[in-house]
Amino acid sequence: MAVPKSKVTRMKRGFRRSADALKAATYIEDKDSGELRRPHHIDLKSGMYRGRQVIEPQDD
Repeated sequence: MAVPKSKVTRMKRGFRRSADALKAATYIEDKDSGELRRPHHIDLKSGMYRGRQVIEPQDD
């Protein structure tokens, strides 16, 4: 049976759990349209990604 060699301190436990906190989603302003979008994602309104037309634009 696995047994810890020594007690994990509150500080080390906190370091490990620091990645568990929820972070707000990041948005950037699109250079062409000026609207907010997620980085490294296709702009669904214009269908552009990194200056290229990737998909057909959505109609409202």
